[in-house]
Amino acid sequence: MTHDHDLVLRPTDQQTAAALNPPPGRNGGDLVVETLAGLGATTVFGLPGQHALGMFDALRRSSLTYVGLRVENNAGFAADAYGRITGEAAPLLLSTGPGALTSLAALQEAAAASAPVLAISSQIPTAGLGGGRHGYLHELPDQAASFRGVVKSVHTVRTQSQIPSAIAAAWKSALTAPHGPVWVEIPQDVLLAPTALPVVTAPDATPQDLVPRPELTAVAADLLSRAERPAIIAGGGVVRSDASGKLRALAEKLQAPVVTTFGGKGAFPWEHPLSMQSWLEDRHTTDFLEDADVLLVVGSGLGELSSNYHTFKPRGRVIQIEADLGKLESNHLALGIHADARLALQALLETVQERTDESAPVRVRELLRRVGERIASQELTLEQEVLGSVRQALPAGSPSFWDMTILAYWAWSAFDPRGTNLMHSAQGAGGLGYGFPAALGAAADPTRPVLAVSGDGGALYSIAELATARQYDLPVTWLIVDDGGYGILREYMTDTFGQATATELTRPDYVALAESFGVPGVRTTPDTLEEDLAKALAAPGPSVVVLPAVLRMFAPTHLGQ
Repeated sequence: MTHDHDLVLRPTDQQTAAALNPPPGRNGGDLVVETLAGLGATTVFGLPGQHALGMFDALRRSSLTYVGLRVENNAGFAADAYGRITGEAAPLLLSTGPGALTSLAALQEAAAASAPVLAISSQIPTAGLGGGRHGYLHELPDQAASFRGVVKSVHTVRTQSQIPSAIAAAWKSALTAPHGPVWVEIPQDVLLAPTALPVVTAPDATPQDLVPRPELTAVAADLLSRAERPAIIAGGGVVRSDASGKLRALAEKLQAPVVTTFGGKGAFPWEHPLSMQSWLEDRHTTDFLEDADVLLVVGSGLGELSSNYHTFKPRGRVIQIEADLGKLESNHLALGIHADARLALQALLETVQERTDESAPVRVRELLRRVGERIASQELTLEQEVLGSVRQALPAGSPSFWDMTILAYWAWSAFDPRGTNLMHSAQGAGGLGYGFPAALGAAADPTRPVLAVSGDGGALYSIAELATARQYDLPVTWLIVDDGGYGILREYMTDTFGQATATELTRPDYVALAESFGVPGVRTTPDTLEEDLAKALAAPGPSVVVLPAVLRMFAPTHLGQ
């Protein structure tokens, strides 16, 4: 009798010959890049350093495409965006100590946004591992400790034979729901030593499916089928699991209005009769959701931004589908279903009863009318016109990446991405400097123009990457809204304290600066923005559009206003 676990895949004669006669001149770094290629990686991001040179030397013997950025944190943002856009684990190659630590803010954003990033760092020589304080260059007593609170998993390698398995395990971790960043570190001597190990072929790193428990989806389906006023909050988990089609089918079957979180932009069609769009920072939307007798939350932990700064107090039953176990019922009591959004929505689609509710689209239209009236009463025409110009200039199917800036905060609520997985921002962790390097990462596959949006404060974090954009001729147009400082902080401080402190910036001539890198730049106005931005996006290669403008944020509702 033969059991499945007795079956062993035997190599072909050609594979055996290749294994017995590996090509000369390989080192531990070759095992890294061979493993990545065997797992299906095609593009890697990073920045070299002394301890990591074995990996970078091996790149020239591989088929991998390398995109090198100028700052490790920016390389992390680029990998984050590539992972979001492609759904693949994006390799990020880094050096030890300062190089590794500089990536931490980017890895925090990847963790918050569930972006699959496979960070591979060098380490000090093996003899120095364990905190012996030998005084090696870049030495940390415990480098991995700095990352354990940020990434999904940490994998420390000590020998060459461990490299393929460690990277495969990290790859599997990064792509198992919820997606996220992972950390692999390999000592310098392991990377540099010659290797006689055979060429790595195709390690098995198939992500695990996170399947919902059927007794939970049965209860959820019954609640939704019998609901009188069901509603749905769709978060980033819907986008990450490519479940927007299933979400739409379920919403239509239930006649349930849908609002998308800022991380879930594009999960539901903006102009759909059941779409409440993304107006989560609005009391009218909060009231609407509180009035639902059954509220389905898919792929969201209902954190600060998604709950109108924790003012949301649901009165009905809440069903929460969430792949991140730590977020399940973390803010509200719910029927918690620990599952991948796509698999859970499929289970509900198969079991819910179709509802008829002609009032649902009417209630959605009334909600959007009230939201529109509230915004119109604040005389924010400039802001709406600028955002409208950006929308008109951006071609259909082109992704956009937004830094933490006032125009982005408007976009969270008011921008129609016109598609799934096309609008991304740093709202997960909320750090500055995301927009431009993230756009460069998305443009590493240069099939369509990409838009980056920053304020002048955030732009100063990323100026060095103009060199990256020019070096690789990446099709990214960078819109910089220049208001002379940290605009939203200026507004917060003025509202709270009567005046702003430490918010004003001396900034460069961004057009001249871009041109010094060989990147075309243009200064625009609100009236000419649409034309100038469209022209820049249509031109090949990188470009910069600078809009001097002081924008205001719409009034919040979570403060009782």
